[in-house]
Amino acid sequence: MTTTLLRGRILDFRREPQGPDDHDSHLYLEDGAILVADGMIEAVGDYADLRGRAETEIDHRPHLLTAGFIDTHIHFPQVQVIASWGAQLLDWLNSYTFPEETRFADADHAARMATRFFDELIAHGTTTAVAFCSVHRESVDAYFTEAARRNMRMIGGKVLMDRNAPDGLRDTPQSGYDDSRALIAEWHGKGRALYSIAPRFAITSTPKQLDAAGTLAAEHPDCHIETHLSENRDEIAFTAELFPEARDYLDVYERHGLLGPKTLLGHSIHLSEREAAAIAETGAHPVFCPTSNLFLGSGLFDDEGLRARGIVSGIATDVGGGTSYSMLRTLDEGYKVLQLRGQKLHPLRAFYWITRGNARALGLEDRIGTLEPGSEADIVVLDSRATSAMALRMERAETLPEELFVLQTLGDDRAVVETYVAGKPQKGNAAA
Repeated sequence: MTTTLLRGRILDFRREPQGPDDHDSHLYLEDGAILVADGMIEAVGDYADLRGRAETEIDHRPHLLTAGFIDTHIHFPQVQVIASWGAQLLDWLNSYTFPEETRFADADHAARMATRFFDELIAHGTTTAVAFCSVHRESVDAYFTEAARRNMRMIGGKVLMDRNAPDGLRDTPQSGYDDSRALIAEWHGKGRALYSIAPRFAITSTPKQLDAAGTLAAEHPDCHIETHLSENRDEIAFTAELFPEARDYLDVYERHGLLGPKTLLGHSIHLSEREAAAIAETGAHPVFCPTSNLFLGSGLFDDEGLRARGIVSGIATDVGGGTSYSMLRTLDEGYKVLQLRGQKLHPLRAFYWITRGNARALGLEDRIGTLEPGSEADIVVLDSRATSAMALRMERAETLPEELFVLQTLGDDRAVVETYVAGKPQKGNAAA
């Protein structure tokens, strides 16, 4: 058994912080260590208590070690349309996204993009993501093949789209079902891969295809479901035209058996009272995508309103409508969105959200998002003095929350010293 001891300042969340003074919500060790054995966390504690128990020691002092970041909504085929100028959602999809996604029918192109996509995740400290692939099986195979090569805990699936999309980017209800079922058999539960049934959004699926997606969900209840909901008002109006029998946008998914604790609803900005109540009742999870909501002019997420109903929301980059792979940049923009809402995002809760909080939204907090013994050893090492501006600000920082706020406000991939996946350094900055 291979053992490694990672030394540094340790931050791990036990539960969601209830406020700035909720010190019992997290573990903080000034000189701590994480004992990793065969890709799993075996022990966490003071360095003095764990020293000498591993074959290899890596000293990351004075840096901060936390659980690896989790991104709950991202588009793998959009790596080359990020930062495309000047459109709101539906025009953006038609002008940029859909033409780009047709390229992922080419297995060689999909494989090359998968390598670059995972490079970006690792560089920014993300160790788990939930991704939409394209409509093509080749894109899903490329995605999971690269994830397996790096031994990453990744979730993803082929999008289902049988209308309102260009030639080369549509399937049929039957082919979408058949392809998804075959991909689930090939990838779900193999190594660290998990499959997500992915009707893109109501506009691009007929009722017959949504029925097929609901059948898949019933046949594979351990798979996640990922889709989009109420991102843009024009999208909502178009959905109402396409589904006149539905009470509202969410009801489209309800009628087809697509709501439950494994469902991730990207954006969920413009919700009615009935929709918010139904999300709470079914245990589904909205996903806050602040950089894309601002970039596409979609609207402001109501975090406090959803939390007041007991809803557990995720937070995500939504690349390529989102403008950064960094969960730190995502927190920064999320803070600003909530400021405009008259709501607050304390840095302790922010770092909980991108680690254990997102793991909880995925139903995986027993495996990822935490440094507790028995968890998978996905760990990020953070330098709060990574840039000159950060170092200058840190001269006056006196508390852990102040440091975390510097990281989330000024940090990016430069603040990520190392990213460990299943206990192995992937970014290349580990120093023995």
